[in-house]
Amino acid sequence: MRSVLREFDLVAPPTLHDALALMAREPGVWRPFAGGTDLMVLLEAGKLPPGRYLSLSRLPELRGIHVDDQSIAIGAMTTYAEVMAAPVLRAECPSLCAAAAETGGVATQNRGTIGGNIANASPAADTPPALLVHDAELEIVSIRGARVVPYERFHLGYKRMDLTPDELIRSIRLARGRGGWIHAWRKVGTRRAQAISKVCLAAALDLDRDTVRDVRIAVGSVAPTVIRAAGAEASIRGRTLDVASIAGCCEALRREIAPIDDLRSTAAYRSQVAVNLLEQFLASAAPVTN
Repeated sequence: MRSVLREFDLVAPPTLHDALALMAREPGVWRPFAGGTDLMVLLEAGKLPPGRYLSLSRLPELRGIHVDDQSIAIGAMTTYAEVMAAPVLRAECPSLCAAAAETGGVATQNRGTIGGNIANASPAADTPPALLVHDAELEIVSIRGARVVPYERFHLGYKRMDLTPDELIRSIRLARGRGGWIHAWRKVGTRRAQAISKVCLAAALDLDRDTVRDVRIAVGSVAPTVIRAAGAEASIRGRTLDVASIAGCCEALRREIAPIDDLRSTAAYRSQVAVNLLEQFLASAAPVTN
């Protein structure tokens, strides 16, 4: 059964200050509405709770991609299509572009936003593992001011975030200087397209000949939130990339994740696939020796 539209209010403030002021006056009353790709599905299915919604579509302060020497700042209302089209992201953050390309279909990619993907807080979302690999930071704003939160610490538990009722995500900052790293992003789902992930892995590797100088590993759909696999990273950082170190890193990842059985998959399958994806990435990156 469809929702009854008269049970919903939607306002579209013209400026970010107006939006934040409204949220400050009635904290928790107004629910931000970004691209709407998830909320409109719920509305059509009659599962969206009646209430008051705050459209962010008219706020230019939340759009655009800005680059300086240290970081790339992506406005929270930047769409997946805009992410894929940005030359600096294709060159330096290929895993994020790959994730954007696999998020829904063309309509979703032109409407859905990276900030909305983060704030939806699904552990199966496509972009969060890529954001963790790039040491993302979130600029969070309210009428009281701005603060910066490492994305690694933003998700506190399933659907819980370090975000108060009067705050919005303004932008996502990614570290630069990793264009020479080896990057990978892989999603395993029921179908090849428009599927919710059973397992999603992003990884990046900085090699000095056959030695792992630095590494990032992040996984989705294997815990209540997307996770950065710090233990697996530590197990291989500074080591020669060979059969033994790859096996040790994969075993460390297996110990770090805590997948569950649900309608889409089983815990055992998710655990094994996560390990397989990491093993494939590391093995493909290892130098060929005679």
